Amino acid sequence: MSWFYWIAGCLLALAWLSRLLDAAIGMPSVANISLPEWDGSPAQNGVSPRVTIIVPARNEEADIAASLERLAVLDYDNYEVIAVNDRSTDHTGALMDAVAAKCSPGRLRIAHIAELPSGWLGKPHAMWSAARQSTADWLLFTDADILFRPDALRRAVAYAESVPADHLVLFPWLIMKSPGEKMMISFFQTTFTFGHRPWKVADPKAKDYMGVGAFNLIRRRAYEALGTYAALRFEIVDDLKLGKVVKESGFAQRCVFGGDLISLHWGDGAVGIINNVTKNFFAIMSFQTWRMTASCFAVAFLNLMPFLGLLAAPGWAKLPFGLALFGIFGLYVGMSQFSGLRPYYFLLHPVSAVLFVYAMLRSMILTLSQRGVIWRGTKYSLEELRRGLV
Repeated sequence: MSWFYWIAGCLLALAWLSRLLDAAIGMPSVANISLPEWDGSPAQNGVSPRVTIIVPARNEEADIAASLERLAVLDYDNYEVIAVNDRSTDHTGALMDAVAAKCSPGRLRIAHIAELPSGWLGKPHAMWSAARQSTADWLLFTDADILFRPDALRRAVAYAESVPADHLVLFPWLIMKSPGEKMMISFFQTTFTFGHRPWKVADPKAKDYMGVGAFNLIRRRAYEALGTYAALRFEIVDDLKLGKVVKESGFAQRCVFGGDLISLHWGDGAVGIINNVTKNFFAIMSFQTWRMTASCFAVAFLNLMPFLGLLAAPGWAKLPFGLALFGIFGLYVGMSQFSGLRPYYFLLHPVSAVLFVYAMLRSMILTLSQRGVIWRGTKYSLEELRRGLV
């Protein structure tokens, strides 16, 4: 039986130590645009590139006013905000109109959508509709619960123009209010490197890509060349898939850190974060049952077996499991430098892993049992969601 422990332990040690080494070498190459060297202006010949910020919102009355008020006072001299009230049934639309009434003329425009055309998901349709109203050089797609620091847009555009980039992703600062949130986000940030390597996004030869709903800044010519949001009309994880089609279309893509340039409270407690994973993860797996099942097994093996092996393996067979745990802990230490999370959440890594696997399975089971997804107030069948995948 010891041969099993040696094989499993060596595979785990190789996986985690290689990922730790890769991250240690690669992460320093990802720019942090909150640093002083990016506190400049993107203006050329006295004119800054025109930017349209697009904010889709459905039933976001808790956050929309604060978000739009921040967006209305950015220290950038050539931008507009188009906020879309996507069939809200609460006070979202009224709050959006109230904020717009207090803004400078032309700064904030509100579009109200009463009906969703067939063949579209609500959010992609809202963003596509808003983008059609813009003639700006850049389009920034963001969410209705994101809080912007005044210099966020200026720094981002200055970086994108200087690199140059066609698509820029700015990672949000995650506001964490409870130990459960910190535990789950620590887990996500540590295991994130197995799915997406931020330091490889800029490499045109690598397949790694990036997209986040909080901040997808894309040059207009790239947006139109890849088919606009019409190409993503049936994508639940449209933000991530936007990054995918940008990369596959050969455009220059970058992702950056920015401290608290933009911030987001992702979920209320561990339960709230699990619910967010439940909503999206089967879509990330392209609604493929075999792929989700294999991913659950891989997540469990990679994240639980190092702890179990250290306890169960005999004698020196514990060694590779210890090395795997060293790799995991090293990633916790490294990620703590970018998020402010304490490395001691490593001790709760097995708990996070179990909850994450539960959320993955729940995402699949709910979707299959409903034969579809209820998203933003509308039910979409599993068949049409699969047909609409990029």
